[in-house]
Amino acid sequence: MEKQLHQKLLQENTFTDILGQDESKQQLKSALLMGRHVIIVGSPGIGKTTLAKNVAKLLPEITVNDCGYNCSEDLSICPSCKQGKKVEKKKISGSSRFIRIQGSPDLTSEDLLGDIDPIKALKFGASSVEAFTPGKIFKANNGVLFFDELNRCPAKLQNSLLQILEEKKATIGSYNIDFKANFIFIGTLNPYDKTTENLSDVFLDRCDLVYMTYPEKIETEKQIIVEKSKKVAEFPNELLTKMIEFVRSLRDNSNLEKFPSVRASIGLYERAQANALIRKSKKVELGDIKNALISVLAHRIELKPSAKYTETSKEFLEQEIEEKFGAASGEYR
Repeated sequence: MEKQLHQKLLQENTFTDILGQDESKQQLKSALLMGRHVIIVGSPGIGKTTLAKNVAKLLPEITVNDCGYNCSEDLSICPSCKQGKKVEKKKISGSSRFIRIQGSPDLTSEDLLGDIDPIKALKFGASSVEAFTPGKIFKANNGVLFFDELNRCPAKLQNSLLQILEEKKATIGSYNIDFKANFIFIGTLNPYDKTTENLSDVFLDRCDLVYMTYPEKIETEKQIIVEKSKKVAEFPNELLTKMIEFVRSLRDNSNLEKFPSVRASIGLYERAQANALIRKSKKVELGDIKNALISVLAHRIELKPSAKYTETSKEFLEQEIEEKFGAASGEYR
């Protein structure tokens, strides 16, 4: 599997699901070629998940046991396969081996690594392999373990991952058997989320960080929006350019510390079309964009503390709209 993945990584156009982000793609290629664990760092809505899924698509189709844990002749990790029980075989694509874990404060080590089934423990004994149910990370065996928003997880949960990231195996509780798993680890981190835990130094020391940014060029963002959005009305190219220029100007605004993502641009593109339909028109006008701006953007931006004393995010946005678009549905300034 590794040899075939390496061959694809060395191709020029590897990550085709993501437009732009050339530097991020190169850094990710470099890390994966050496089997490194990766954390993709960046704001929400810039394609971190899409990039991780693209990695899974590069994995070759393989034949595994139909046990739910992708066990093979070389590596059996679930209790049934460890005991040599006969299991049907199946072919499985790389995309099907993309396992996502959503980081949250209530996620437990047992969710990740597994736990003892009390009913099976009564039957086979609490320390028996049969009583153990492997956790979600083992389902990523021979695939990609995607851990979204790592910094939403408590330190205790981070610690539970250290051994398996370092040694590709986990020693569970009182078991004297190591449970192995072979997967590509890709996590994500939003550096601007203030409601999260800090990742420990020992955890970060096991990973390389790949940084993603907003689309480098306006044409790239325009292409993403057109490809990813619903289309129910004509959207003149001139208005689309003006809309994206407004969003990108907010990202450069010195009064903001939280900025609108590409997902916000997609939202504006779709809502402006909806507003046109409500007007019984099949073509978007400037007023349709203006009428969507507050609803789509106000909660996606955040003022710096120094600016919060004088106005709310909504008031700030209304002023920016006035300056850029004018009070009436006239010309963009």
